[in-house]
Amino acid sequence: MALFHLYYHLCFMVHLGIIEDDAEIRNTLVEFFNDQPGFTCIVTAGTVEAFMDAWENDVRLDIVLSDIGLPGESGIAGISQIKKRSPQCQVVMLTVYDDPDRIFQALCAGATGYLLKQTPLLKIKEGLLSLNEGGAPMSPGIARKVVAYFNPKTPDTIPLKITPREAQVVQAIEEGLTNKEVAIRLGISLETVKSHIKSIYQKLEVNSRHAIIRGKY
Repeated sequence: MALFHLYYHLCFMVHLGIIEDDAEIRNTLVEFFNDQPGFTCIVTAGTVEAFMDAWENDVRLDIVLSDIGLPGESGIAGISQIKKRSPQCQVVMLTVYDDPDRIFQALCAGATGYLLKQTPLLKIKEGLLSLNEGGAPMSPGIARKVVAYFNPKTPDTIPLKITPREAQVVQAIEEGLTNKEVAIRLGISLETVKSHIKSIYQKLEVNSRHAIIRGKY
């Protein structure tokens, strides 16, 4: 039986890379995963550039756990470099950012998971293990935003009195965008955004962004 378990762990060992500029967080992750059966941290660094330099050509990585906000190149920019070096290597973002734009950018760049840094270590481990079963680990709040991003409300799913432009503003609000970010996305002025929001409040009979996000209309 002992030989079986040894064989199992040798065959199913996850070779992990970590990119995290906070040394304390990085060391915590390394120590945790090196203590977990079936995991070994092979390459770690504080920047994308240092990570790629440290990753020797004959070293196989199964998963790279990467921050987004890094000195130098961002973790999102680093995804393409990792995939170019090793197409089968999967990249999971571990970050404090939960805005829809970064989530969408990371997934479009090839990330197969998106976890927030407050995720407990054991949950991170569970998420990484799920990759081997075809999963895409995401923190619950992130998963909801991904669903909302790809299944936005349309004029068919909100009151008919809302105009198409106002529907776009509602969608942006539900994604958590600020007034300024809504203006940039829609190519309109900040004052126009405020005017749309005032009109939306009146038509939907709500008095806050929170009510819109919760769909209380």
